Amino acid sequence: MKQILLTIMLAVFSISLFAQTKKEEVAKVMDSWHQAAAKADFKAYFDLMDEESIFIGTDATERWDKPAFMAYAKPHFDKGKAWNFTPLERHINFSKNGKTAWLDELLDTQMKICRGSAVLELKNGKWSIKHYVLSMTVPNDVSHVVIKTKAAIEDKVIQSIKHK
Repeated sequence: MKQILLTIMLAVFSISLFAQTKKEEVAKVMDSWHQAAAKADFKAYFDLMDEESIFIGTDATERWDKPAFMAYAKPHFDKGKAWNFTPLERHINFSKNGKTAWLDELLDTQMKICRGSAVLELKNGKWSIKHYVLSMTVPNDVSHVVIKTKAAIEDKVIQSIKHK
């Protein structure tokens, strides 16, 4: 009986340790990605993104595949200053087979608190960012002010999308 209990405890411990290691691997990719932007290291930044990745920015018109995002970002990186996002909090989850991770994070940025959401895929033993969404947070108490400020601009975007 002690043998069975010990085996079960070791199995649970091993699974927990494996999950923690995977979380650390994903966190390291995300931390490296944010640090590469802060250092304006174009190659390191984009090497962490999958070739078929998508980046969605804070503006409603910002949905880029990797080549388009690279073209947008290149002038910023070339100036030696891209953006500096420091994680404040991060939650990481995995698919049952452990080959897909998704996360959400709160970030300290030049835009104050932003939220990032990502999907990463494990390919050939390496995690790569497949999809990232950056959103500015808006405190509920001031959302009416933000809505009023952006209404005229976004009404035009809404109309252009509706009439495609």
